[in-house]
Amino acid sequence: MSAEIARDPGIRAAYETDASGVHLVPEGVARPESVEEVVEIMREAAAGKTGVTCAGAQTSTTAASITDRGILLSLRSFDKIGEVDREARLMRVRPGALLGAIKRAAAAEGLLFAPDPTSEEESTIGGAIACNASGARTFRYGATRRHIRALKVVLASGDVVQLRRSELEKNTVGYAFAHDPIDWFIGSEGTLGVVVEAELSLLPLPARVVGLGIPFQGEDDAFGFVVRAREAATVVPRCIEYFDDKAFEIARKADVSVPWPADANALVYVEQEVAENFDVVLDSWLALLESANSNLDPQIFDGESRLRDARRFRHSVPSVMNERGARFREAGGRKVSTDWAVPYRNLAEAVRFSRALAADRKIEQAVTYGHAGNGHPHQNYIARDAGELATIEEVVGLTLESVLGMGGTVAAEHGIGKIKKKWLPLQMTSLQMGMMAAVKHELDPLGILAPGNIL
Repeated sequence: MSAEIARDPGIRAAYETDASGVHLVPEGVARPESVEEVVEIMREAAAGKTGVTCAGAQTSTTAASITDRGILLSLRSFDKIGEVDREARLMRVRPGALLGAIKRAAAAEGLLFAPDPTSEEESTIGGAIACNASGARTFRYGATRRHIRALKVVLASGDVVQLRRSELEKNTVGYAFAHDPIDWFIGSEGTLGVVVEAELSLLPLPARVVGLGIPFQGEDDAFGFVVRAREAATVVPRCIEYFDDKAFEIARKADVSVPWPADANALVYVEQEVAENFDVVLDSWLALLESANSNLDPQIFDGESRLRDARRFRHSVPSVMNERGARFREAGGRKVSTDWAVPYRNLAEAVRFSRALAADRKIEQAVTYGHAGNGHPHQNYIARDAGELATIEEVVGLTLESVLGMGGTVAAEHGIGKIKKKWLPLQMTSLQMGMMAAVKHELDPLGILAPGNIL
């Protein structure tokens, strides 16, 4: 059956935006239901030199999953989750499967899919693979890349390749970057191929997890505790998250059931897996907290229900910020989201620098939250019009220059997409950019895959 390309304006408009706040209307929309249809679409696109941009649930914050050049290839219907191989700890999935559904399917078999983007109930595994997504538990388990064993990919030519990660411990054949071609596609943001199936590595499901919400009166004290928690030998956190005063305010309004102290202006949230004695784990955290400059009592999140409450509490921040940004679309504004990272000891310095820039340019301070244990916060600014957007992007650019001076990165989680590619040359040399362009040309010589993303 021929793969249909929808040209109806209403259908095209349904795929014009993602979480970036940018709006691009595709020239056509393809909604295949089989690998054979994807192959046909790619072959026809190659013949006509037509751009093809992959999309799943379109939760990208970098405009990677929208386009106004060619076809938007929606893989939402590719949502099958295969049976779990409990012995091998593997699961086969299609790219349109939601991360939350994948995690539940694994948990039903006593296993864990470790990557945990906060938007797991809205984002797909294909999107997670496309930008090598991470989340709170990345602190312990690493980003998506580490948990992908195999991929089935449709190339720009329409050819289908099967890629499996090598299990060799030693290999000196050829260049290192050619050892595992699977890694070319993870994090490539749809620019090198279309992922149509993935095999995921799973871990044993922890018997028990406890979360602690630790309030602080000041930001410096909170950042100091992050360093202590990261370096202490007495605790083994699987995440160390941070909320500044603005983020904490949003989260408190979203869940008024937790009696947070009125004078708390920052929050550090941690989780630890409990193998045996819960009291020993809790006492270790409380002892560590005694060394910090805080006299505010922590909140304990114990059990699946309470941990879900904590997740909703954390997810409320990006959700509210997305809503705020959408209000200013007609005036040329939007939410501006960063995902830079620095070595964790430099986090406080980097945040202070960005705040000073915002104050100097007289823009509203960013709502700052996220993965402090990895030195990786999210800063969300709201631009109310096009002029303010330009000023905010200037502040972000100057912040990134400082971040790079500290040994950091301009993007640690959300990828580059279309929005951040102007900042890529700040970090990458012409040699690195040239090598990426060479790989892109080898796999996509016509440049039809995800035009405008990254390069």
